Amino acid sequence: MRKAKPKKRLILPDPVFNDKKVSKFVNHLMYDGKKNTSYEIFYDALKLVETKMKDVDKSALEIWKQALDNITPQVEVKSRRIGGATFQVPTEIRPDRKESISMKNMIQFARKRGGKTMADKLSSEIMDAYNNQGGAFKRKEDMHRMAEANRAFAHFRF
Repeated sequence: MRKAKPKKRLILPDPVFNDKKVSKFVNHLMYDGKKNTSYEIFYDALKLVETKMKDVDKSALEIWKQALDNITPQVEVKSRRIGGATFQVPTEIRPDRKESISMKNMIQFARKRGGKTMADKLSSEIMDAYNNQGGAFKRKEDMHRMAEANRAFAHFRF
């Protein structure tokens, strides 16, 4: 490579939970640099989760973290061209990319959902992911199924 790799930016923890993972999620959720709005959406969604899931003895933040873990994929397929043919080669995912993919999937499927506000949609998606269902969980299952189907091409890994 001709240019040096860009430095990793320092992400500051969020003001309420003092957690860097929350800050990353809010950064993915943000539109047009409106970070305060996305913080409001996230915190409102967690309040909704807490009110709807009173029977669970975990806090809303723990439920959200468990939901993220449930939709985090372990393997993905990458296209690799070998001798004129394109193969879908299953590869393991780096830990930071795993986290990023799971957050983006949760937000993407929350936006697609029907609901009044984004906080409503996000809280529903969090609860579905916590219960191993919903769009983001289905996406993870599809990724794993695709990798399993193409396991024969694993030796083309790069």
